Amino acid sequence: MMLADPSKKYRRMYQRVDLPDRQWPNNEITKAPIWMSTDLRDGNQAIFEPMDMEQKFKMFQMLVKIGFKNIEIGFPSASQIDFDFTRKLIEENHIPDDVYIEVLVQARDHLIQRTFESLAGAKRAIVHIYNSNAPTFRQKVLNVDVAGAKQLAVNAASKVKEYAAQYPETEWVFQYSPECFSATELDVAKDVCDAVTEIWEASPSNKVILNLPATVEVSTPNVYADQVEWMHRNIARRDGVIISVHCHNDRGCGIAASELAIMAGADRVEGCVFGNGERTGNVDVAAIALNMYSQGVAPNLDFSNINEIIATVEECTGLPVHPRHPYAGDLVFTAFSGSHQDAIKKGFEFQKNEEIWDMPYLPIDPKDLGRDYDAVIRVNSQSGKGGIAYLLEANYNVVLPRRIQIEFSQTVQKRTDEEGTEITAQEIWKLFKETYVDTKDTHYSTKNYRLYDNNGKQVVELEVEVNGETQQLRGEGNGPISAMLDALQLPIDVLSYEERGISSGANAKALALVELQVKGTGKSAFGAGIHDNIVTSSIEAIIACTNRLIDQGVLSTDQVIAAAV
Repeated sequence: MMLADPSKKYRRMYQRVDLPDRQWPNNEITKAPIWMSTDLRDGNQAIFEPMDMEQKFKMFQMLVKIGFKNIEIGFPSASQIDFDFTRKLIEENHIPDDVYIEVLVQARDHLIQRTFESLAGAKRAIVHIYNSNAPTFRQKVLNVDVAGAKQLAVNAASKVKEYAAQYPETEWVFQYSPECFSATELDVAKDVCDAVTEIWEASPSNKVILNLPATVEVSTPNVYADQVEWMHRNIARRDGVIISVHCHNDRGCGIAASELAIMAGADRVEGCVFGNGERTGNVDVAAIALNMYSQGVAPNLDFSNINEIIATVEECTGLPVHPRHPYAGDLVFTAFSGSHQDAIKKGFEFQKNEEIWDMPYLPIDPKDLGRDYDAVIRVNSQSGKGGIAYLLEANYNVVLPRRIQIEFSQTVQKRTDEEGTEITAQEIWKLFKETYVDTKDTHYSTKNYRLYDNNGKQVVELEVEVNGETQQLRGEGNGPISAMLDALQLPIDVLSYEERGISSGANAKALALVELQVKGTGKSAFGAGIHDNIVTSSIEAIIACTNRLIDQGVLSTDQVIAAAV
């Protein structure tokens, strides 16, 4: 079967730009833009299950920690949970003084009123209104002509200004998006934007944000850059305008389009940390920021502990970060090819005495992102990691997460190097249990436990032996794992947790895999538990992992004794 003739079904959806003296191709990115995270709005509306209040708050705290100063927190006029979340941040004083929270609202009067009610008492806030001016939307969605689309924007801008005056205690910034800008005639987009900035009295002391979104990506990135540069050179009150770009990834070019847009005059970039969003996603902010970083430009965002960020995003969104994701993927710093391994090892021999990072196959230093060199230097061969994973799955129904695959492959490689012989599936399984399961009895060991419900909280009572002494521990939490961590009273967090059955029938066993991180260190370890009861296997996995952290010197025995006492 062949694809249909595209000339009979599709047409160009953008306007060609007459810009023979375009400047952006000669420009370079020399400083970071203003970053705006829309993880809590655009990213949130594009996941299977929207975040609850706890997840939204955890994500907000992460975004603040990364360094975002503009954070779009939701659509409070359309969602009660977004309204309540906005009130929580304001009333409980969770918003740093240098952070602007942003909310989106359609160009409708009653929704604008509700939006301002949600923001009452905020120190700083951005109110973001939008309507589409693109031909398809004018004709098929809004049923208006060009003048009608412009009037929608003008009316909304006037209402925003009117309502803002009722809350003088807040430092307001107004933002307008001509939705589907990249598919809108440029003279139409300019006319509407100029009308909005006139109402809002844009000036150097009263900056207005004009967001020029590629709501649906319809062209190659160079065309989008031409469109942005044309607006940059032609809009009125340019010195009172912050040009923002919001690129989607329908053609797979969101990152390139955003980077060229910065070169074309954009001051601000909107996106999600790892690019989730409607359809194929918003632009990937981490990738753009680290692209800058790898070229010697400070991105003003902190990704120095990228594993912790990955864990938070995956937990809150339910979406995995792809193993080949630029910079963040589990496998991006791992070479499987023997020639790549050899080049990297030789590169490290020279790199030790050089200030500038210049390594074969590694455009950025993994340590800058909180990764180590183990998976780079002691990588598994093509017959290593893949073979190990296959044998464990085929013979024991054990499917290991990628990060533990990488770590465990090094343990297997060390054993095969020492013995110089082929290693069987049975020997691999034995080595896995020695490494991740049997450590449950080294420093801490569980004698027995009791788990019960107390007013909606899970309570665990444990009898443990700590370095030869029996102790009674008790903890509470939302589930067995959080109750267990509360009982241990150690400075550790859960980065990841998985459970699965590894056999069936009367001898069915449950495998629990946990990754714990010691707070403030960026250091983590894996542990595993195997039992016919999943709660027991979870508890044993946490104990095993805790003991491995002690063996690795990341947790001290003094901390263990103090926590037990």
